[in-house]
Amino acid sequence: MKQKFGIIAMDSFNGKGAILDNYLKKATGSKESFIIKSKCVRFSNGEGKVIIDESVRNKTVFIISDVSNYSETYNMYGFVNHMSPDEHFQDIKRTISAIAGKSNKIIIIMPLLYSSRQHRRLMRESLDCSLALQDLEHMGVNSVVTFDAHDSNIQNAVSKMCFDSFFPSYQIIKSLIDTEKSLIDKDNMVTISPDTGAMQRAIMYANMLGLDVGMFYKRRDYTQIVGGKNPVVQHEYLGRDIKGKHLLIVDDMIASGGSVLDIAYELKAKGCLGAYVIATFSFFTEGIEKFEKAYKDGVIKKVYTTNLSYLPHNITDRPWIQVVDCLGFLAKIIYNMANGESISGLLDSDKKLKRLLLNHNLKYKTIK
Repeated sequence: MKQKFGIIAMDSFNGKGAILDNYLKKATGSKESFIIKSKCVRFSNGEGKVIIDESVRNKTVFIISDVSNYSETYNMYGFVNHMSPDEHFQDIKRTISAIAGKSNKIIIIMPLLYSSRQHRRLMRESLDCSLALQDLEHMGVNSVVTFDAHDSNIQNAVSKMCFDSFFPSYQIIKSLIDTEKSLIDKDNMVTISPDTGAMQRAIMYANMLGLDVGMFYKRRDYTQIVGGKNPVVQHEYLGRDIKGKHLLIVDDMIASGGSVLDIAYELKAKGCLGAYVIATFSFFTEGIEKFEKAYKDGVIKKVYTTNLSYLPHNITDRPWIQVVDCLGFLAKIIYNMANGESISGLLDSDKKLKRLLLNHNLKYKTIK
């Protein structure tokens, strides 16, 4: 007998809960919605509470929140405030509190892991991501699901709660093949890691596509902090000659995009033909003007990113952006977890990728 389950899609998920619901109704043959009705009430002084309008007793409850969605607003003391990741995370905790132990299981889905950029301590500083995971564990959460965690070692912060980080590599590579198949060749393209932290991710894509890989080393000024981080003084490129080749720059996220653009311009000056950028999450925290210019200059050819986090319409309709749909993938994860089925094939899409590449007569190398 299949387990009963339901989804609480927070407002931050921006209407995508209905799309997930349709995927799940199709997979199960159910005519009933899996969406659990709930609402977050915000008081005029900024405090809030979550109300769940139907029973969750003995259900596996999936709470889905996009903590990066800054488009969500509320009124406080007559001002309009945009919600921060901290406020979205607090609403997740409010929802767990409203469930009040009545559910069978609670599974939190944060496509972008809350505070994942603050995942390790290098000086006397807070360790926000580990504290957040411990909070969820103490509140009785059974599992946390995320995508392309900045550093999956953060799961070591908790001992009783499951932690799964999925990679949308299959969906992104399929989109890349559909649009740029002729360029995916060792003689035409080189995979680039923008820094040492993204090297493993770049090697994964390079191995999948049979490409060479290069890397940039970020030389930082550790005597000062600007915008919460040490500024990059210079990028040093390590790798094969890229003259006359296209680049595939791979990272987990684009924030301001400064590093990606610096790298792309520097390699353009070395004779590359332009860069294709893969980023699971794209925020464009300083706007898209610099990307618009890079596209017009022929430096950036296209940015491949997913719909797992919020993207405003003025970005998604740009010719240089390719939004990869991952909601079907997320629905499959929910279905398997709700029904006690294996998720190992979803965590490791190696075999599926191999079939995809062979079907397109592309070289494939086994991932080490």
